[in-house]
Amino acid sequence: MKRSQSADRLFEAILSLKDTEECYNFFEDICTINELRDMCQRLETAMLIDEGISYQKISEQIGVSTATISRVSRCLNYGAGGYRAVIDRMKEAQS
Repeated sequence: MKRSQSADRLFEAILSLKDTEECYNFFEDICTINELRDMCQRLETAMLIDEGISYQKISEQIGVSTATISRVSRCLNYGAGGYRAVIDRMKEAQS
């Protein structure tokens, strides 16, 4: 994604959210139900790929296509590092 003032503003807004409830409220306002569901599915897919779960099981468990799983896998392994940073921080927080 190309950096821009409007993207910076969006990310600053997200970083200003204080808790899960504020996140629910903000994302409910800014995203459609389908957009939010898709983002949730992508993160869940990345986490399952990281755990070594097969594409078939991920597709059955989450209901995403193998094309989506492949795209998420490419981003997880060769992307900008966003999935990796979040997954590693979430794992660390659980330990």
